[in-house]
Amino acid sequence: MITDRRQRGGWRWGRIAGAIALVSVGWLAVVVALTFGSAPGKSMAIIGPPSQALAAIAKANGRILASNNYVTIARSDDANFVGRLYAAGALLVLDAEQAGGCSGLPPKRFTVQL
Repeated sequence: MITDRRQRGGWRWGRIAGAIALVSVGWLAVVVALTFGSAPGKSMAIIGPPSQALAAIAKANGRILASNNYVTIARSDDANFVGRLYAAGALLVLDAEQAGGCSGLPPKRFTVQL
């Protein structure tokens, strides 16, 4: 009888892990789908190696606003910027303003006071 409880307990944790994975994948799919409906002129976060992200932005006629190890922020006034980024080889494109509050503006410590 004791072995049955151990097996059922392991099954329960497997179901919980599966449910968490399903919710995470579903959330990511919704966020990615919403980026295609973004208005022109919004900042986009391109996730992936910088060389690949920079090449995709250049092919999609975008402007690079900031770049670090795996996140590059870019903007374009064209309507189908997200689709062109994916066509140019971007791995993952998210709305930068919704993803983490990135506005594409320089940090306040770098702004010049006139």
